[in-house]
Amino acid sequence: MDRAKIEEGVRLILEGVGEDPSREGLRKTPERVAKMYEEVFAGMNEDPAIHFETTFDEHHEEMVLVRDIPFYSMCEHHLAPFFGHAHIAYIPAPDGRICGLSKLARLLDVFARRPQVQERLTSQVADTLMKELRPQGAIVVLEAEHLCMSMRGVKKPGTQTTTSAIRGIFDEDTAARAEALSLIFARR
Repeated sequence: MDRAKIEEGVRLILEGVGEDPSREGLRKTPERVAKMYEEVFAGMNEDPAIHFETTFDEHHEEMVLVRDIPFYSMCEHHLAPFFGHAHIAYIPAPDGRICGLSKLARLLDVFARRPQVQERLTSQVADTLMKELRPQGAIVVLEAEHLCMSMRGVKKPGTQTTTSAIRGIFDEDTAARAEALSLIFARR
């Protein structure tokens, strides 16, 4: 990341909205925003495959589901946040290899920490899981609120967008897909 370019851009935005970037409360804002962008876009140069270098031979043949994984991302159209919960499930390959549960959340974070659209984010997680773990199938569902829709534009706070990516056996077997979706959407 080029921190100096980000800082200069923030100064220009502040001037563009009629603010004085040298005002006491704003003097360090360009630096703070640059640091924030380094954090929220940390996935830009991260290879998601590193999270699947270690797998475990557990001979597990049934679905693995991690629900309600919180995530934050930035809409690439407005550079406004969108946030919500992801649900990621897979059925291991016939050899029964599994990954650590935290790897599913880390995979999500790699792609969420890039300028994004929710639809692409959903597909990237499913496709990478299929490529790296080679499961029989994967299903990814994201539910998110987009601040570009809540605080500006149409101004509909609380609106949720749901996207899904269904791969392998979940796409082919309606019973497997129905089981996964019923577990994902079962509310406590």
